[in-house]
Amino acid sequence: MLEKSFGLLFFLKQSKKSTKKERYVYLRITVDGISKEISTKRFWNPSRWNASAGRAEGNKEDSKTLNAFLDTLSYKALQAKKQLIESDREVTSEALKNVLLGIGEKKKMILEIFKEHNEQVEALLGKEFAPGTLQRYRTSLDHTRSFIQWKYGSVDMDIQLLDYEFISGYSFWLRSVQNCSHNTTVKYLSNFKKIVLICIKNGWLIRNPFVQFKMVKKEVNRDFLSWIEIQKISEKQFATERLNHVRDIFLFSCYTGLAYIDVKNLRKNQISTGIDGEQWIYTQRQKTDSTTRLPLLPKALQLIEKYRDHPQCQDGTHLLPVLSNQKMNSYLKEIADVCEINKPLTFHIARHTFATTITLANGVPIETVSKMLGHKSLKQTQHYAKILDTKISFDMKALREKLQ
Repeated sequence: MLEKSFGLLFFLKQSKKSTKKERYVYLRITVDGISKEISTKRFWNPSRWNASAGRAEGNKEDSKTLNAFLDTLSYKALQAKKQLIESDREVTSEALKNVLLGIGEKKKMILEIFKEHNEQVEALLGKEFAPGTLQRYRTSLDHTRSFIQWKYGSVDMDIQLLDYEFISGYSFWLRSVQNCSHNTTVKYLSNFKKIVLICIKNGWLIRNPFVQFKMVKKEVNRDFLSWIEIQKISEKQFATERLNHVRDIFLFSCYTGLAYIDVKNLRKNQISTGIDGEQWIYTQRQKTDSTTRLPLLPKALQLIEKYRDHPQCQDGTHLLPVLSNQKMNSYLKEIADVCEINKPLTFHIARHTFATTITLANGVPIETVSKMLGHKSLKQTQHYAKILDTKISFDMKALREKLQ
C-alpha cells in the first residue's frame, strides 16, 4: 500500500553547542504524519532564509549554490521513494532516511557481484558451462577491474554509480588502452551487461546504464577454402607424417563441419546407423550444448577407417588422434605454406568450409546446414550464405532452366 501523504521541507535548526548566528540546514521527510530529520551539513544565516519556501533568499552566488544543492537533495529523496516502491518495500520516513544515508543495507559492489557470478559459472563447469565460457568471463572481470582502477582510481565501485558515462568510458578504454577491435569490445561489454542485468533483476539497480548505448557487431567475412584449395591439400603428400596426420584431421572437419573440441571429443559409440541406413554422427556441441545429427560423407568415413587401428583410437575413447588446438593450428600454417594457400589457415576454417564449399555451394538448403552445424538459430548460419556468389549462380542457373 502506498503512503497517504508525503512531504519534504528544508528548515534551519540551531545547534545546542554552537553560539554562531548561522544555523544548520535540515531536511524534514514526512510520510503519513511521521517525520524524520536529516542534517545537510550546511550552515545558513536566518536573515537570508525563506522559511515558507524552504530555500535561501537572494541572487548572490552563495544563495544560488545552496539552493542548487537543496534541489539535488530533493531529487535524491524522490528517487529514494521511487526505489522503495519499485523494490516492493514500504515507504516510510525512516526507510527514506536510511536510503539517503546509506544505512541498513550493505552496498552492492560491481566487482564483488562479477566475481560471485564467475564462481557460480565455475561450479557448473561441465554441466551448463564450458571451460572457454569461464575463461571469457574471467578475462572480462580482469578488464572491468583494470578500467575502474584506470578511470576512477578505485579497487571497486558501488553499482549505484553505474551510468551511461561509465559504459561509454569502458567502451573507449577497451578500444584505446586495450587496443580491442570493435567486435571484441562489443563482446566484453556484452559480458559486463549480463552482470548489470543480474543487478536489475535482483532489484539492486533501478536504471539500466546500457539504455541508449548501441552494441552492434560489425559483419566479418569468414575465410573458407575453395574446392580447388581442398583438392590441393588432399592430394599433397607431405614430407613428414605429422603434417599428413594434421591434414587428415582438418579434412575430416571440412567434411563434417565439427569444431575442434567436438572432433577431439568424438568417440566410436557416437557413430551409428541413421534413418537412411547410412552412418551418422550423434553428438552434443560442447560450445552450445545443442544436439548435432550429422550424416557422414564418404570422405569422412574413409578418414575414420584410416585411423581405426591408431594407438590413440583402439580403446574407443577417441575416434581420431587429435593433437592440441595450438599444435594443430601451428602445423596448419606449415600446410598452407607448402600448398601455397594465401589464407590464414586455422582449424576453425574447416567448419566454415563445410558450411560454404561443401554444403551451401552444392545446393544443400541453409536450414539443413544450420541443423548440421548445431546452430540454435538460422541467423547464425545466414552470414555463410551472404558471401557465396557460387550459391547465387547455382540458384539462378536452376531458375533459368525452369523458365526455359
